[in-house]
Amino acid sequence: MDFEPGELLKHINSPADIKKLKESDLEQLSKELRQYIIDVVSVYGGHFGASLGVVELTVALHYVLKTPYDQLVWDVGHQAYGHKILTGRRDSFYTNRTHHGISGFPRRSESEYDTFGVGHSSTSISAALGMAVASVYKGETDRQHVAVIGDGAMTAGMAFEALNHGGIANSNLLVILNDNCMSIDPNVGALKEYLTQISTSRSYNRFRDDIGYVLGKISELGPDALGTVKKIEKSIKGTLLKNSNLFEALKFRYFGPVDGHDVKRLVKTLEDLKTIPGPKLLHVITTKGKGYALAEKDQTKWHAPGLFDKITGEIKKSSSTTPTPPKYQDVFGLTLVELAEKNKKIMGITPAMPSGSSLNIMMKAMPDRAFDVGIAEQHAVTFSAGLATQDLIPFCTIYSSFMQRAYDQVIHDVALQNLNVVFCLDRAGVVGADGATHHGAYDLAFMRCIPNMVVSAPMNEEELRNLMFTAQQDNMGPFAIRYPRGKGVMVDWRRPMKAIEVGKGRKICDGEDLAILTIGHIGNEAVKACRIVNEQGIYPAHYDLRFVKPLDEQLLHEVFKKFKKIITVEDGTIEGGMGSAVLEFMADHNYSSQIVRLGIPNIIVEHGEQHELWAESGYDADSIVTEIKRLAVSRKTNTLAG
Repeated sequence: MDFEPGELLKHINSPADIKKLKESDLEQLSKELRQYIIDVVSVYGGHFGASLGVVELTVALHYVLKTPYDQLVWDVGHQAYGHKILTGRRDSFYTNRTHHGISGFPRRSESEYDTFGVGHSSTSISAALGMAVASVYKGETDRQHVAVIGDGAMTAGMAFEALNHGGIANSNLLVILNDNCMSIDPNVGALKEYLTQISTSRSYNRFRDDIGYVLGKISELGPDALGTVKKIEKSIKGTLLKNSNLFEALKFRYFGPVDGHDVKRLVKTLEDLKTIPGPKLLHVITTKGKGYALAEKDQTKWHAPGLFDKITGEIKKSSSTTPTPPKYQDVFGLTLVELAEKNKKIMGITPAMPSGSSLNIMMKAMPDRAFDVGIAEQHAVTFSAGLATQDLIPFCTIYSSFMQRAYDQVIHDVALQNLNVVFCLDRAGVVGADGATHHGAYDLAFMRCIPNMVVSAPMNEEELRNLMFTAQQDNMGPFAIRYPRGKGVMVDWRRPMKAIEVGKGRKICDGEDLAILTIGHIGNEAVKACRIVNEQGIYPAHYDLRFVKPLDEQLLHEVFKKFKKIITVEDGTIEGGMGSAVLEFMADHNYSSQIVRLGIPNIIVEHGEQHELWAESGYDADSIVTEIKRLAVSRKTNTLAG
C-alpha cells in the first residue's frame, strides 16, 4: 500500500532538507509527520503513542542540530519513528518490524543517523556521555551530544549512574527529559511525584518565564553580577519547589519545563542551549499519543495497539468462531491471583511491566500485595529477596531479556542465600517483531549454571499452572519458570492444579527410531513433526524434559540406553542451553549417542514473526521433520504412532 506524505514531508529525505524550510513551516511539517505515522502504523502496526508524543521535538532537534555529526541518542527507541522517517527511511517505513524490514528501534547498522543501538531502557545518557567524552579527547569541541530519555526510563538506576558521572565530566552533553508521566504503563515512584511538582508549580513556572529577561538585564553589569544572579536563580528554584533541584544537585544546568508540542519554542530553546557548555538537562512536557485523541485518552492501550482503523479507532482483532487458547501471560496473571487467594504469603513484583506481564490482574485484585517498582530490574530482584527473607513468597515476573540486567542480583542476593523467589520469565525464546534486543534467548543457559536454582519451562498452560503451584510450596528455593510470548495451545486450560516433582520430565509418545527431547512450548512443534513423520512410517519417541535443572537423570538414562540418535529442541540458544546439558550428561555417564541440537544459533536473530524466526533458525515443525528423516529409518508398521 502506498502512503502519500504531505506537501512538505514528501520532499524531506534527510535533515538537510528540513533546514531548507522556514521556521514558520515547522508546525506544518510536524502535522504531516504525525499524520504519516498514524497512516502507516494503523495499517502495518508497531509502537504508536510514544512517537506521536515527540513529533515536534524530533523536528526541532533535526532542524537545530547538524546530525549525524551532532550525535542524537534515543532512549529505548519506541519514540524514534519520526526520526526514522526524517532520516531517509520514509519510503521503507512500512516495513518497520517485519521480517527483513527495518528495525522498530534505532540501529547503527541501519543508518548513520542511528548513533547507538537501543531497545532496553535507560542507556542513552551513558552512551551519549561516552560519545561526548570521546569528542573532547579528539578535539571536536563544536560537536553536540543529545540523549532523549523518558521519565519512565529515568527511574532506572543506570540513568542516575550516568547523571552522577555526567555532572563532573568535561563534556558537551544535553539530556532531554521527555516527561509524559508514562512508560508503557503509568509511571510510579518518587521521581514521578518530583517531576509533577516541577511541572505544576505555578510560582516556579512564572519565575522560569521571567528569569531569562532578568538575567539578560543584569548580565549587562558584568560577569560578577551574572554569577551572583545564577546563585540567586538556583536558590529561588529550591525555595519554590520546596526541594533543591535534583538535577542541579548532580551539577547539570536545569532548563524547563518547556511545552514539548511548541515546535518554535523548542527550536529557540535548543539554539540557546547549543551555546552553553557543559552538562545540561532540558525538561520537556509532552503528551503520549499527541494528535490522536484515543491514544491520548488511553495511553497504555495505544502504546502498541496493533492494526486499527484510523478513522473510527477500532483496533482490529483476529476473530474466531471457536474458543482460542489464552496468552501465557494471562494464564500467569489469573493463576497468580488464584494461588494468592489460598496462600497469603504470595506477593507479585514487576519492573514497569504490569500490563505486559498481566500482573495488573493481581494489582487490581490485591493492590497491597502486588508492586510495580518502575524500570528497575535489579531492584525488583533484590526487593523480592528482601520479601523472601521474611517468609513471603515473591513471584517476580520479568521479561527474559530484561532479566539479563539483574543477573548479579539473581546470583548474589537470591541464589547464594537460597531464597524462595519465583522468577516468571515472560517472553522467553524469540519474541517476534521487537527483534534482537528483546529475544529471550539466553535464560536457559544463564540460569542453569547457578547453584540452588530450579529452571523449568511448561509445554502448555496446564503445565504453567502446575509449575507455579509447585514453586509456591514451602522451601522450594530459587525457582525459574520460563514461557513464551503469545498464545498457548489449550482452550480448556483452567484445570485443578497439582504439584510436579522437581526435576521430573515426561514421555509424550513412545518410538523406536530416535528420541526427541524438548523443553517448553516449542515441544508442540515436535508433536506436529511426529504426526507428520508417523504418516511416512517413521516413529520417533518424544520426551518433554520440563526441567533443565535439575535434569531428569532417570529419564535420560532410559533414553540413552535405548536410542543411538537423539534430537534436542529448545527455543533458546543451543550454546549452553538444554541441548548442552544433555551432551554433558552423555559425557558424564559415558554414553555415545549421536545428538543433533536444534535451537537459536550463535548469531543475532533479527525481527519477524515467531514462526518465521523458528523456521529461519531451524527448529520449527518442518525443520524437525527434516532432521528426523535425515537420521531415522522408514518403517511400514504404525504400531508405535501415539
